Amino acid sequence: MKRLLDIVAAAVGLIVLSPLLIVLCVMIWLQDYHSPFYVATRIGRRERPFRMVKFRSMVIRADTSGVDSTAGDDPRITSLGKFIRRFKLDEIPQLWNVLWGSMSLVGPRPNVERETVLYTADEKRLLSVRPGITDLSSIVFADEGEILEGSADPDLRYNQVIRPWKSRLGLLYVDARPSVTRDLSIIGLTVRGAIDRTRALEGVSAIARKLGADAQLLEIISRRAPLPAAAPPGALDIVQSRAIVA
Repeated sequence: MKRLLDIVAAAVGLIVLSPLLIVLCVMIWLQDYHSPFYVATRIGRRERPFRMVKFRSMVIRADTSGVDSTAGDDPRITSLGKFIRRFKLDEIPQLWNVLWGSMSLVGPRPNVERETVLYTADEKRLLSVRPGITDLSSIVFADEGEILEGSADPDLRYNQVIRPWKSRLGLLYVDARPSVTRDLSIIGLTVRGAIDRTRALEGVSAIARKLGADAQLLEIISRRAPLPAAAPPGALDIVQSRAIVA
């Protein structure tokens, strides 16, 4: 049922959103006369690499900088890119990935290999399912760029204050029995988050509570306080450098 939902929703979405896709393609191309798409390798189900497609929100060859985490004040982001990232429009082309089976509508967000090699044994379970366009952490950390803004080392800060909680939310989803109803709720909350973030977070909290989230994770979901640094799931220490944590 989950795969059927993916196929039908991706096909319908690409058809319905085709006028918007065309407009965005033209607008991005007119910035610098380069491809409006950014195609990059990500690690998917069973640790297999795949090519993920997005609308390009950065300057050409931005991925050669060696920085994987993107702060809101990252100079690589174009003026139009800031807009399409704000409303998650850059993710729409991933409907093609969903249609062809390398991704799902809902699932842990795919990561680059430089990050997945840092995964603990517990976090490796995130790679047991198809990665998704959205998930619980996508809603909770929709402001990831703002969290990393001003950081001298965005990648390190990501691994200290976002990755631990993002992975916990991902594992909460992966370890639960699959549910199309839950997936539809997460998709709805993702859309709602662009309009009413508070109500969207309340919805995520309700889902997480049903899945057995502990009090600490529920507090993180509320986003009422600054994110504390924590060890990734399955590790004892907070990440101090981008080295493999076992």
